[in-house]
Amino acid sequence: MFWYDYYYFILVVPAIIISLIAQVNVKRTYANMAKINNKKRLTGAQAAYNVLQHYGITNVRIEQTHGKLSDHYDPRSNVIRLSPEVYAGTSVASVGIACHEAGHAAQHAQNYVPIKVRNAVLPIANFGSSFGVLLAVFGYILGFGLLVDVGVILFAAVVLFQLITLPIEFNASTRAIKVIEGTEMLYEDEVPKAKKVLFAAAMTYVASLLVSIMSLLRLILRTNNRRR
Repeated sequence: MFWYDYYYFILVVPAIIISLIAQVNVKRTYANMAKINNKKRLTGAQAAYNVLQHYGITNVRIEQTHGKLSDHYDPRSNVIRLSPEVYAGTSVASVGIACHEAGHAAQHAQNYVPIKVRNAVLPIANFGSSFGVLLAVFGYILGFGLLVDVGVILFAAVVLFQLITLPIEFNASTRAIKVIEGTEMLYEDEVPKAKKVLFAAAMTYVASLLVSIMSLLRLILRTNNRRR
């Protein structure tokens, strides 16, 4: 049985638990910081606009989207989409998240190199996320080593994609905080609260990467044992 093995329980399960903890933490942190309104009553949409203005970006729209914590920047249509609570919200959490997404827009406007690298890996990573493990499992069952290797390589591309994503996310937050502090969007005692939200969100990416790394390691160890 490929899926029921001790590698899964000693490698993947602990990583999944850490990932779940990170998800709970970001929701709890956001909920707490969303209760604290910034003293200037700046909305998330206004904060994002200020970041765009700081970087001289005039071709990116800011729109409200559906859902909670569904905030993202869409580089294909040059749109920052903010959830209702962030778009119209005046909390320190709303400002931090909105500025983070505007930070992504600034990365694209300035041709930030890690984004180019990630985009190059994206097609393989998309294919690998759908078929990497599947090919490895079939190769494992059929005893076809080459198919196993292809599957492992494809899944490794997923891990690489997530690894490249980390500095992109941290950089967007760094840009956000730099503008927040430089333009005094938030008062000095409010900045750490915005940082706390962004750090908690970044940890979900770290935890997700850990799950993928442990899954890849398990896949490699399991298939190598099969060949012995």
